[in-house]
Amino acid sequence: MSGEVTERPVLRRLPAVLVEERPRPDRVREHPRAWWLAVATVCFGAFMGQLDASVVTLAYGGLGAEFGTSLAAVEWVSLAYLLTLAALLIPVGRFADARGRKLLYLHGFGVFVVASAACGLAPSLGTLIAFRVVQAAGAAMMQANSVALVVTSAPDGRTRGALGVQAAAQALGLALGPTVGGALVSTLGWRWVFGINVPVGIVALVAGHYLLPRTRERNDARELDRPGAVLLAVATTAGLLGVSAASGLPVPGWGVAALFAVAAAGGWAFVARQRRAPSPLLDLDLLRVRAVSAGLAGALGAYLVLFGPLVLVPIVLTGRGSSELLAGLVLTALPAGFGAAAVGGEPLLRGTTDRARGVLGAGTAAAALAGMLFLPLSPGWLVAQAAVLGLGLGVFTPANNALIMKAIPARWSGTGGGLVNMARSLGTALGVALVALALHLGPDGGRFDGTRWAIAVLLAASAVTVAAAWAATGARNPADGEPDRCGRTGGEAGGPG
Repeated sequence: MSGEVTERPVLRRLPAVLVEERPRPDRVREHPRAWWLAVATVCFGAFMGQLDASVVTLAYGGLGAEFGTSLAAVEWVSLAYLLTLAALLIPVGRFADARGRKLLYLHGFGVFVVASAACGLAPSLGTLIAFRVVQAAGAAMMQANSVALVVTSAPDGRTRGALGVQAAAQALGLALGPTVGGALVSTLGWRWVFGINVPVGIVALVAGHYLLPRTRERNDARELDRPGAVLLAVATTAGLLGVSAASGLPVPGWGVAALFAVAAAGGWAFVARQRRAPSPLLDLDLLRVRAVSAGLAGALGAYLVLFGPLVLVPIVLTGRGSSELLAGLVLTALPAGFGAAAVGGEPLLRGTTDRARGVLGAGTAAAALAGMLFLPLSPGWLVAQAAVLGLGLGVFTPANNALIMKAIPARWSGTGGGLVNMARSLGTALGVALVALALHLGPDGGRFDGTRWAIAVLLAASAVTVAAAWAATGARNPADGEPDRCGRTGGEAGGPG
């Protein structure tokens, strides 16, 4: 109760628009397609997040030239963003469960847009990295609530389809990133890589205010578990830095070991803190539900498998004399397949359970990687294999996300969404780092060189994803009329707002 006493006077001094969720207009709320309008609004954030993630790498050359610095220094433009995002997803999701998911989502968009404009005007590399940290804070507020907003907006039987559309928006942003980034950098300059977020974000911010529903169920939060948030940040930051350092950076072995030791100690301390905290960031009972724990493992493995080839394929093709343009065109088949399956899989697989879809999708991805391991790595074969890989992941991801969210109580939806996106962020980082590590450590010549070792690593991750999909039982399917762990019988409609 002490938290409420100290917070309320501060909140009363703030404008109502900053602390209260506003209802949708009656005309919007009563429209039969109101839920699709809400999902479409969330797709703006999904699109922007993936576009930003893939477009920034195209600006590395321009940043290094303008600020006269090394590639290792420029890489912190992405690394600082990733570390901040991973550290904040769960705390922000927990806070949103108490204060309102629409409220935090819109605040996140505002922070993201302002920080994007600041990044485009940054006078130095250090300033740019600092603004990227702020931008990541805004992205965490958006991403931690995106899945929860989709699930709580979709009506009975439409959860998978809504999550599929969101996944397709992510794939579209990922697919357009290299093309858009290359065009912007070569014409307007690197600053517009960040500036493009501003007009899109303003449109999405206005749309969200009018089209997103208010939060229906909330947690009673007394006070944010600040020690838990610090421990989680220490664990995720040290772990990601350790993986990056092990991937070929000039860091001594003892330094890598120390980072992993700090990550393990931070993780252990975080779990211990959650067991005794009066208002924990994470209800550990959620992770004891098989659908949640297995689903999160599957999400991590799926995004590892998705992002690994985005690093590997350009290296393979350009190393064999192909142009960057050809490598980019080949690579487009992966997110294109992902988006096609995420949208088209729902009508084609109607009547199939989430678990069956997960196994089918993960198995298809594993088959594509097995083919990549043994077949020639020519552009023609890679286009086909990347497309099949994307199709498999596009079937798996919406079904897996639906399984996780249906097993989580509605009052914990923001935390659940934070967990899903944190698993995705860790999988993304591991996909990039493990491919780099395999290429660094693998032999240069022979049939099974470093490239094949990298593919073998991705194949092993896909096998883990298949196993996770098979194990993801214990949650009924509300879309089929079955009650979930919370007694719900379908997607929450979002309440009166």
